[in-house]
Amino acid sequence: MSILRLTHIGICVSDMERSLHFYRNLLGFKYLSRLDVEGEPANSLLELRDVKLRAEYLERDGTRIELLHFASPGTQGDGSPSPMNRLGFTHLSLRVDDLEGLLARLGREDVHVMTATNVYNPQFQAGAVFITDPDGTRIELVAAPGDPTRPPGA
Repeated sequence: MSILRLTHIGICVSDMERSLHFYRNLLGFKYLSRLDVEGEPANSLLELRDVKLRAEYLERDGTRIELLHFASPGTQGDGSPSPMNRLGFTHLSLRVDDLEGLLARLGREDVHVMTATNVYNPQFQAGAVFITDPDGTRIELVAAPGDPTRPPGA
């Protein structure tokens, strides 16, 4: 027995339509499928009671995300970005070709840009900044020369 593949990254959202607009229309994820789940065995798997959720699967560049909207029991949190040193999932990262142009476009869409994180590293000729999705999940935008399919430092 072995692990076959990574299937998806789950992101809890408070408003599915708003999040679909953000991930599809602004970040270029493509729609794959929808799944509606209620009761058992989801209650046990998710360790929640009275589960009623809608999951939307999107994909970009071979990475699949699962947007989860809980009609019941609802969501937790206030939508503030988590500190980067908090254990667990910290962010998604996207390579971009024109950071300033993209930030201007996202600003017109009222996307939250974490302006204090906007940096440029002359050593790597790379710029980066964090934005957040509508529920505070960090998205790193990186503009750098070279092959965008290669990991940093490779």
